[in-house]
Amino acid sequence: MVNAEFAGRQYPPTPPYEVGREKIREFAEVVGPHPVHTDPDAARAAGYRDVIAPPTFAVIVAQRCDAQLVLDPEAGIDFSRVVHGEQSFVHHRPITAGDRLVAVLHVDSVRSAGGHSMVTTRSEITTEDGDAVCTATSTIVVRGEGS
Repeated sequence: MVNAEFAGRQYPPTPPYEVGREKIREFAEVVGPHPVHTDPDAARAAGYRDVIAPPTFAVIVAQRCDAQLVLDPEAGIDFSRVVHGEQSFVHHRPITAGDRLVAVLHVDSVRSAGGHSMVTTRSEITTEDGDAVCTATSTIVVRGEGS
């Protein structure tokens, strides 16, 4: 079982993640390319300083942030038993090529349900300068023994 005392815990900011045009292009090709994701001129014509990432690109930063909890031995999470339950994003502005993003992980809840643990985390993603970019919320299910 996951350590329920982790509810309310906050982790320190992650190291910066540098968002590059190529990373955005590769991600966009998988989820459905649009010129603002691959063409700097199209992005600037749409009012952005550079190419912007598809909304779900934030999962890269959020999952790097979530790893702090998953890899914390005191949390009691057996990654081989983890199933991704839910993910949501609230964007405060687009993620843009050239951003250097950091994230702070909040463990919002840890609860038991049918012999499984449900863990909800929130990653507050900002620029290195502290400008809000995205709030990513995730729920994982850690399957109980015998599941």
